[in-house]
Amino acid sequence: MAEQAAQRNPHIGGMVLGSTDPVRLWEWYRTAFAPDAEQEGPVLALRLGDSYLIFESRDDVGRKSVEPGRILVNLQVDDIRATEKHLTTALNARWIRPVEDPAGDEPVAIGTLEDPDGNYVQIIEVVGDMTGA
Repeated sequence: MAEQAAQRNPHIGGMVLGSTDPVRLWEWYRTAFAPDAEQEGPVLALRLGDSYLIFESRDDVGRKSVEPGRILVNLQVDDIRATEKHLTTALNARWIRPVEDPAGDEPVAIGTLEDPDGNYVQIIEVVGDMTGA
């Protein structure tokens, strides 16, 4: 019974970002979203909320993502405008989709930027009811 429940309710514990330069990528994400983080142990990772972003050296990926929209790293933030300002100032962020306030009944403000490997990162601030009720 418990095994069936576990299969119905999985959660994402982390995400691996393969890179030709994982240290550079880790530094970018640390500067962007966890400036007080320090590398702990042998795994190059950042704890963001209840999940981990793991940065791994891989020889089966190129320097830049060829399909950056295939998988997007979505990060929920408390203040999207403050985050936008920080990303622009600290990292000279390349915005794919500038931060937009929600239109109509939309429950989220969203913006999309590119990390150094060409992956798309979306920042999201929940500003309304996500249940649709």
